[in-house]
Amino acid sequence: MDKKVDLKVDRKAPAPTPHWAYLDGRVVPYRQASFGLLTHALNYGTGLFAGLRGYWNADERQLFVFRPEDHFRRFCESARLLRMELSVTPADLTSGLLELLRAEGYRENCYIRPLAFYGDESIGVRLHGLTPVVGMAAVPFGSYLGKEDGVHVAISSWTRVSDNVIPARGKFAGSYVNSALARTDAVLAGFDEALLLNDHGHVCEGSVENVFMLRNGSVVTPPVTDDVLEGFTRATVIHLLREDMGRTVVERSIDRTELYLADEVFLTGTGAEITPVTRADHRAIGEGRIGPVAAELRARYMDTVGGRVSKYRGWCRPVYAATGERAAVTAGALAENGTGVLRHGDPAEELPARRAP
Repeated sequence: MDKKVDLKVDRKAPAPTPHWAYLDGRVVPYRQASFGLLTHALNYGTGLFAGLRGYWNADERQLFVFRPEDHFRRFCESARLLRMELSVTPADLTSGLLELLRAEGYRENCYIRPLAFYGDESIGVRLHGLTPVVGMAAVPFGSYLGKEDGVHVAISSWTRVSDNVIPARGKFAGSYVNSALARTDAVLAGFDEALLLNDHGHVCEGSVENVFMLRNGSVVTPPVTDDVLEGFTRATVIHLLREDMGRTVVERSIDRTELYLADEVFLTGTGAEITPVTRADHRAIGEGRIGPVAAELRARYMDTVGGRVSKYRGWCRPVYAATGERAAVTAGALAENGTGVLRHGDPAEELPARRAP
């Protein structure tokens, strides 16, 4: 008799609904950011997204967003690949994000989801003659994979989409069906995460993470020409390994069986942060526990993103004013513009945090 599959596996509690959203240059009540069933991006996947994190530094009572300008530069590059002509710059988007987070008033770690998508209610597969919409929302957020002591990964039977299918260097909404297929198959089979191979049979990515391994003294990660996302956590990790830990980092293709023989394997990403892999396809990686390189790297990374490393403070954008009770949107700004929404550039004064719209 076939074993019944538990469809509740990995089902997380729904995230709290945000109070506010950024929508085309304004911060509006979240429920105002709604779209119809015929929205082009909903039907055809013609949208893109980014993922950023905000880290609460309790000692400074400050929320830091990690590398927002870099994320928004890639966001705009992804838009160009979809033939979108956005009217905003990375600097505009960074300012809008800070306004959104001040409105929410978070004093805990959070995750930010920027989106650009074709919002026309139109039937027909195309990228031309359409109008993009830009939005953002943020929610409290902790660990993505929820396994601080290491994860067990499976090599997926699904192949990573290639650059000539859907460009991997863009974070396109439709292409993440590929990741969802791989991850759900892995989780329902009892694993924590999936690793995908590319068309050439080389290790490519996790469902939403870049991959690193330690072998023969060097840290190795697939090159960006192996159909991997040009991740900013990846870039940060390479810098920390080389400059702070004195490690040799090599960008080259990785064979599947190299993972089985590696001393350490770890995944990186905005959501996953630094996630050690302790088993792959029921085989122990190294000694089957978190290795010293991944452990040190994770500690250094968390100090960096939390604004606790002075030389990397330039990567961390503070959300709140340096003094006073930090908070959300000002009643004065809302009353003055008379719209009930916060426009880009309105002052963010000091009121009780997370005021519901």
